[in-house]
Amino acid sequence: MHGMSTVALPVIPLAEPLPPRARRAQHEANKLAKRLRHQVGRAIADFGMIEDGDKVMVCLSGGKDSYTMLDILLQLQKKAPVNFELVAVNLDQKQPDFPEHVLPAYLESIGVKYHILEQDTYSVVTRVVPEGKTMCSLCSRLRRGALYTYAEQEGFTKIALGHHRDDLIATFFLNLFFHAKLSGMPPKLQSDDGRHVVIRPLAYVKEDDIAAYAEAKGFPIIPCNLCGSQENLQRKQVQRMMDAWERESPGRIETIARALGDIRPSQLSDPKLFDFLALGRSGDAPMPDAHAWLAGAPEEGEA
Repeated sequence: MHGMSTVALPVIPLAEPLPPRARRAQHEANKLAKRLRHQVGRAIADFGMIEDGDKVMVCLSGGKDSYTMLDILLQLQKKAPVNFELVAVNLDQKQPDFPEHVLPAYLESIGVKYHILEQDTYSVVTRVVPEGKTMCSLCSRLRRGALYTYAEQEGFTKIALGHHRDDLIATFFLNLFFHAKLSGMPPKLQSDDGRHVVIRPLAYVKEDDIAAYAEAKGFPIIPCNLCGSQENLQRKQVQRMMDAWERESPGRIETIARALGDIRPSQLSDPKLFDFLALGRSGDAPMPDAHAWLAGAPEEGEA
């Protein structure tokens, strides 16, 4: 037919298939991401961490744990059965050479609402804590105070921290070995004043998986120069012990993690948790107290 012309369509080359090694790496990365989403989603469900209408302050330090927590929460938010808001909050503690541009640039690149708090806790800690002593305790208290204050000012209903499964276990052993008590770091807690609810969405996630995920995602990690050189911290001693256990008996740490969720008060020795006085009693006569028992004990050397 006259008057008709043909238009050549652009030729779009087919994408080159990934080499076998790259395909395997991509497959493993997808499996890891799926596992982390499942573990974080299960923790949120098991402990009622997030409800409809929540405004969640995601505390972002610049380390692998908090980057991973934010990333997985953002993925879950898209398909969650409830609506909730996520806001990334970082506390700039004014450490020397802290790269202030890294977090804002990253958060803007992924389109996440964020706020940078500025508080010179570094000067306070270095002034108060003698050289060579552990700074973590005071640093943690100051950081927590600043974050709690901001959370109250801005009406956040939940505060999300990036502690993972290994952190929870290490805290249990720290309290056991150094403070003579059986307590740990719960996946969800209410602050002492009752005004804040803290959640730990990574409670079921092991640290090795977080490290692998952070490397695969290429998060711009910011090291903590304040305490990173303090190699003899009690927590690091406990971590070395846990690493040795896992090498010698793979799976032991996971067993301990499960045990922290299966407490049997009657099998321990705390009379505040279990009524040992009433156990097996016959009759209603009052039991003599400890002072009466001690008063009746013979003195040393008496018949």
